[in-house]
Amino acid sequence: MHDPRRPGDGVTLKPVDRHLEEILATVRAVTPLELDLDQALGTVLAENVTSPLPLPPFDNSAMDGYAVRAEDVAGASETRPVVLPVMDDVAAGDGRTYAVGRGMAARIMTGAPVPGGADAVVPVEWTDGGTVRVAIRRAPEPGNAIRRAGEDVRPGQVVLPAGTPIGPAQLGILAGVGRRRARVLPRPRVVVMSTGAELVPPGEPLAPGKIYESNSYTLCGAVRQAGAEAYRAEAVTDDPAVFLDRLESQLVRADVVITSGGVSMGAYEPVKEALAPLGTVRFDKVAMQPGMPQGFGVVGEDRVPIFCLPGNPVSAFVSFVLFVRPALDKMRGLPAGPPKTVPATVDAPLRSPKGKRSFLRGVLDGDVVSPVRGQGSHQLGALAAANALIVVPEDVTEVPKGATVRVIPL
Repeated sequence: MHDPRRPGDGVTLKPVDRHLEEILATVRAVTPLELDLDQALGTVLAENVTSPLPLPPFDNSAMDGYAVRAEDVAGASETRPVVLPVMDDVAAGDGRTYAVGRGMAARIMTGAPVPGGADAVVPVEWTDGGTVRVAIRRAPEPGNAIRRAGEDVRPGQVVLPAGTPIGPAQLGILAGVGRRRARVLPRPRVVVMSTGAELVPPGEPLAPGKIYESNSYTLCGAVRQAGAEAYRAEAVTDDPAVFLDRLESQLVRADVVITSGGVSMGAYEPVKEALAPLGTVRFDKVAMQPGMPQGFGVVGEDRVPIFCLPGNPVSAFVSFVLFVRPALDKMRGLPAGPPKTVPATVDAPLRSPKGKRSFLRGVLDGDVVSPVRGQGSHQLGALAAANALIVVPEDVTEVPKGATVRVIPL
């Protein structure tokens, strides 16, 4: 683990990995609750789900065709078809009891219960499609086109273990075993707040010295993509008292709070000025570029985790990828740790400051990554063109073209 220093000023920087470790040691999984299946998509199971019944619940036909005794049509062929009388029609959902006697057939639909006595289904394509008598031109093996009871799921079998993310297929099996509700870890509720007197909502006239507020849109999108619920609060000016009042009003609906801006060393840093005196939020200089100023801690009676991210758009987004997303994974009950990386060959030389881990924006195409033009922490256009972060370690200042690097896909 690195313990770098900023060149020239003797200030110790906090290692990236240590900052993430402290975050993951602080956050906890959200409280489980019962949800209807219609609300459970994107949550994570908090219980083992077992099936009270077999799936399928009964032997049923896998195709439209004719239920027969295989021995009755063993010699069927195109040149010498076997002709059987059709005794019944068996439809899907039909709860009546049917039986196929020797030398008989029952017309059957996909999903319908297999009649007693029948041990094979002849697909309609192997026949002349008769409704009174049917000519069978191909002999089926016993068990042909029959779905056996319990062949998918046995009674008492765990169909979904706790910790399983619930997607469409998982909703299907929950419903398939008769569950209408499930005990889950719900999506964490994340409030996103931007700070800065210069910020103007998109769509409004832009006065001199003002910029459009974009961080909350980026961060809310990242939150939703990470499987959590995002709530965008109105941007706050540079008044610490106003920020603190707005924060307190948002805590009632927050499992997590993310702020952007107001955490650097200069004047008018409302987040730092408001939260540092509380003693529950720590502000550090982390050995990374972009995103060196970071704040993290807990606020309110419920000790809600708060991430105080830098205000530059790229810094805020990179910080989310490195620190907030792993925390949301843990809160959702998923494995949590540093973002996964893949190896790639860089097609241009790279430079990085000594003592900081750089996360350069790049375009990953197969196993080759190209740095984008414009690596400044304010260059949102370059970030929008990237699909990966190129990781340059703290002790590396130059990377030659053609070298292998680690890349975080976005």
